[in-house]
Amino acid sequence: GPLKPEITITYIAVSAIFFNSGLSLKTEELTSALMHVKLHLFVQIFTLAFFPTAIWLFLQLLSITPINEWLLKGLQTVGCMPPPVSSAVILTKAVGGNEAAAIFNSAFGSFLGIVVTPLLLLLFLGSSSSVPFTSIFSQLFMTVVVPLIIGQIVRRYIRDWLERKKPPFGAISSCVLLMIIYTTFCDTFANPNIDLDKFSLIVIVFIIFSVQMSFMFLTFLFSTRNDSGFTPADTVAIIFCSTHKSLTLGIPMLKIVFAGYEHLSLISVPLLIYHPAQILLGSLLVPTIKSWMVSRQK
Repeated sequence: GPLKPEITITYIAVSAIFFNSGLSLKTEELTSALMHVKLHLFVQIFTLAFFPTAIWLFLQLLSITPINEWLLKGLQTVGCMPPPVSSAVILTKAVGGNEAAAIFNSAFGSFLGIVVTPLLLLLFLGSSSSVPFTSIFSQLFMTVVVPLIIGQIVRRYIRDWLERKKPPFGAISSCVLLMIIYTTFCDTFANPNIDLDKFSLIVIVFIIFSVQMSFMFLTFLFSTRNDSGFTPADTVAIIFCSTHKSLTLGIPMLKIVFAGYEHLSLISVPLLIYHPAQILLGSLLVPTIKSWMVSRQK
């Protein structure tokens, strides 16, 4: 269509989100975030090891139910996905949490995901296609790392103007993200062969919201223990980065790993639901988490 999503979404939209982040983020905050190794380990282990394993165990119980088996496989693919390149950062920023840590974990998790996600998909679902790591890696480098660096360089020259005018970075990122979701939904449901029964779809939506709420609560409990060593701002970044999953990386990766699968559209559905669900849930929880963080900091 006129939006040309194969160019605007794949390259321009994700790049715009990270250029925006690079422009809005104070360089010294990003540098200090690099040193927070404990936080990064927590987020990456939770999202790329605990999350897919917990989903796999849960699906062993669900496999005896009449839920569409391809939707259940899709739920497993959600568990294998890396952290998102945008939504976790936007929500962390909205709450006033550790935005630098959220950006670092989004970028680092995305790079880990290039190698780890296809391996997890092969482990849990057993697809036997070859995955072109080099092309995914180069595309990710060009759409995530390069725009972030360019944003940081441009910021150095217009820092005073940015601090004086305070552009609405959050609103810009949200609009771009909305465009990504819209085009992906169109792409999936335009497939005439999609065979989706209402019962399975409703159950999957309920499961997705339940999983998100449970995992957000779990990360909150772990990161607020007295011996955790995390600040309230760190906890905010952990809650969003550990439980959110990437749609912008996930859909292209599914298309590569499951190339030629007749049920690819059904496998994609849970990820398409999970992404807007995490933004909706996150947005609803922003005021609550913000008031908690402020009270803890006082």
